[in-house]
Amino acid sequence: MYAIIETGGKQYRISEGEVLKVDKINDASENMVTFNNVLMVSDGDKTSYGSPFLASAEVTAEIVGNVRDKKVLVFKMKPRKAHRKIRGHRQQYTAIRIKNIKFN
Repeated sequence: MYAIIETGGKQYRISEGEVLKVDKINDASENMVTFNNVLMVSDGDKTSYGSPFLASAEVTAEIVGNVRDKKVLVFKMKPRKAHRKIRGHRQQYTAIRIKNIKFN
């Protein structure tokens, strides 16, 4: 059984027991999180699609922890002007483990 969910403006194909990185979830005070934006659920031969979301589908996941990605450096320069800037960015993610895909 697998499902496609939407979180943080991105879509993820998930299955039970899978660990994945999603954009940082600010409401990480609890250990569990529920995703209601389920686009599709497939269980072998039976596949259900939403328009855009399935009303009776729900995915629960356990928060493993917050992680930070590798640093990305942005370098800007203008030739012959002695203008150089370097900036860095580290994207923050939340690692989650899918516990249950519920569909009625």
